[in-house]
Amino acid sequence: MTGGLGAIIAGGFFSSDAVHIALAVGACVALVSGPLGVFTVIRGQSFAGEALGDIGTTGGSGAFLVGVGPLWGFLVINVAASALMELVGIQRRRGRDLATGVVLGAGLGLAALLLYLDSTVHDTTGAAVTILFGSLFTVQASTLPLALALAAIVVALLAVIARPLLLASTSPELAAARGVPIALMGYAYLLALSLSVALCALTIGSILSTALLIGPAAAALRIVRRPGRAIATAVGLGLAATWIGVLLAYDSYDWSAHHTGWPVSFFVVALVFVSYLVCGALGAHGRRAPAPAGDPAPPATLGG
Repeated sequence: MTGGLGAIIAGGFFSSDAVHIALAVGACVALVSGPLGVFTVIRGQSFAGEALGDIGTTGGSGAFLVGVGPLWGFLVINVAASALMELVGIQRRRGRDLATGVVLGAGLGLAALLLYLDSTVHDTTGAAVTILFGSLFTVQASTLPLALALAAIVVALLAVIARPLLLASTSPELAAARGVPIALMGYAYLLALSLSVALCALTIGSILSTALLIGPAAAALRIVRRPGRAIATAVGLGLAATWIGVLLAYDSYDWSAHHTGWPVSFFVVALVFVSYLVCGALGAHGRRAPAPAGDPAPPATLGG
């Protein structure tokens, strides 16, 4: 590769199988974390997303201990934890947070034991780093079909429940009056959230997964009002952060004489943070600009 493009993209980037897998997984994550993130912010359940990410440490460390891929561990433990959160919690936000905190404490206690066993039974500490902070370049090709299947399941589930979920999230009383099954929406949402967090954990690790789930969505909601547009914006921001993060991590291998490279998770989280700040500045500028006379702000719907 020559010219200006070669100064930005290191040689072998487009021919690397590891890069291809990383970009494909990153696209899956952006596709599901954008919509789920928007609903999570609207519902005020960012703590639940953070808890599921942290609890994913238990599943990832358990999967390593028994010799299977970490995504399976993230998936199983997150689905179980989300069901338990909804089972022991109540519909009010205070009850949900209390239930989330109880499940989080139990999960982290078990994670500490499993990480200890990983380092003693297998005599390695590399598993802990991979589980906690992710390693997109080490994702196996055999994991890609599962990631694609999870993304498809989440998108299909959201397509079915999006409108009643939005109504249940913004006005539970009105939703109940219209016959929306509030409890069922809660279970369906947490199921989709658990799958999305599992994919985020595969990308940037269990303890950083919330950054990719919440960050792009929160940034999008700072500059657009309609949830439909916020979802599209969040997907775009998440995809850009992940793909640019993969590129920078690949390039960083040549930044020093040691050729160690920087982790993808660092770049992804940094880019998400920058996008949040930029969107905040753009949103503040838009709010200061006078609105045209006779042009009221449109109501929030999924249609735009």
